[in-house]
Amino acid sequence: HLVRAWGRTYGLPFIISNSSNNFGPYQFPEKLIPQTIINAVQGKNIPIYGSGAQSRNWLYVEDHARALLKIATEGALGDTYHIGGYDEKRNIDVAIGICELLEEFMTERPSGIFRYRDLITFVEDRPGHDYRYGINDIKIRDELEWKPIETFESGLRKTVDWYIKNMS
Repeated sequence: HLVRAWGRTYGLPFIISNSSNNFGPYQFPEKLIPQTIINAVQGKNIPIYGSGAQSRNWLYVEDHARALLKIATEGALGDTYHIGGYDEKRNIDVAIGICELLEEFMTERPSGIFRYRDLITFVEDRPGHDYRYGINDIKIRDELEWKPIETFESGLRKTVDWYIKNMS
């Protein structure tokens, strides 16, 4: 609202973008994907809030950067674009997907770990935890002919590989 107000009041050019949840290399380690990877590799519990049924639309960070460039160079001034990934995933499915990739990538496991998914531990849900984050990105797909290059699975594979290679 502030950007629109300044744009209208002072005639400043602007374009607004909103995106779904980003993931990829260098993400803050307390977020779901890096925390799951790091905890699993270290043989620690993987905390999942509630039943893990919360749903999120995920966008690989490089796709977000490509979308921002497209918006900046081809977007209409004064417009808003929503940037989304291909589909939504439940948090539990994200954690299981990471565990399956670790089974494939990791030749050595922490002591006592038979399967990484055995580390998944359900914890009390946060108060006010949103059940779903979704985004309607039809406008950027139709008007700017943008779509993500990475699927969730291909981006997750790259992310898990990066964390394994860069953990110290």
